Amino acid sequence: MRTVSTAPGRRPITLMAVAHACVDIYQGAVAALVPYFVAERAYSYAAASGVVLAASLLSSLVQPLFGVLTDRRPMPWLLPVSVLASGVGVALSGVGDAYAATLVAVALSGVGVAAYHPEAARAARAAARGSETAMGWFSLGGNVGFALAPLLVSAVVATGSLGATPLLVVPALLGTVLCLVARRGPAAVAARGEATGRDDWPAFLRLSGAIVCRSIVFVGLSAFVSLYVRQRTGGGEVAGTVALFVLYAGGALGTVAGGRLADRYGRMAVVRHSYALTVVAVAGLLLVPGPAVHGFVALVSAGLYVPFALHITLGQDCLPRRVGTASGVTLGLAVSAGGLAAPALGALADATTLRTALVPLVALPAIGWLLVRGLREPAGAGGTVERAERGAEGAEGLSGRKG
Repeated sequence: MRTVSTAPGRRPITLMAVAHACVDIYQGAVAALVPYFVAERAYSYAAASGVVLAASLLSSLVQPLFGVLTDRRPMPWLLPVSVLASGVGVALSGVGDAYAATLVAVALSGVGVAAYHPEAARAARAAARGSETAMGWFSLGGNVGFALAPLLVSAVVATGSLGATPLLVVPALLGTVLCLVARRGPAAVAARGEATGRDDWPAFLRLSGAIVCRSIVFVGLSAFVSLYVRQRTGGGEVAGTVALFVLYAGGALGTVAGGRLADRYGRMAVVRHSYALTVVAVAGLLLVPGPAVHGFVALVSAGLYVPFALHITLGQDCLPRRVGTASGVTLGLAVSAGGLAAPALGALADATTLRTALVPLVALPAIGWLLVRGLREPAGAGGTVERAERGAEGAEGLSGRKG
């Protein structure tokens, strides 16, 4: 009977988590640059939206393609190259005034981000040696990088105008060095191992559907929770800013907490309970008046972020022979659905009220819960008898605590 090592290599995971932060800085940096494009280049809102779309949509769509490529042939060299490309693209976005050149620059950054994640997720899983906590730390790195992007952009561009964007390449240089160091370690060797197990496409598609539901809720609230809380509490900009901070702050705690809970109770038990919590939390957010709304924002954040890293490893174990493809879909294509649905929520809010537009977000995590309810712990590359048994025991333990 196979076993899962509970002693992941701390150094490789640390290196990869920091490199993950360096890459995902550039996911947040493009949106953070938009106000400066509008102010200094007089971009219209439509033109500014085109810049964001060039980076985010392209990144999300091509990410699964890189996953397919890495499944056919290991590409450890892709990690440092992609980190560098993501940084160079953003660094060049402020150079010159041509709109087309700006689109090309941010598109280069988006492709770099897309190329990084499938191979990085594969290598991180190998370094984690079956530890969901370690994968939580890897995912945390990306969340931290995304959150730091506005601060970094403000510090660089606010003092030197868009002409200072070449300085934004510094995190990419750091991430490139870290990837070069990490690829020489045991994670890179293990990542080249022969895939075993059977691909379970029905389970993977159900999991992906749940991730799409989670993405729509997260992106929808990211876009509108600040405005909604202002209306709900009458607290002005401060109340809205606090609500958005609370929603994002859950990424720092939720991803690590999700890994620890999964190591103890099993992944599927934690994922199912997280979706159930999100249903209650979103309903409370829309129904409970006054300052208590911030507490429900915190619960929503927990429900959305706790299963974040678990989605990645579950997808990899559902498709043990196509780990890169699984990583590309769970990190890219499925997540992009939230961005595509956000304009529909905005149109509904314009036609009715913001609160009415957010009501469908209660149903989506419920649909996600139904999709994952019948899923069993996969027996892919990282799925083992011991883990499945731990998942069953965890479900009983969590249910017992609930009762």
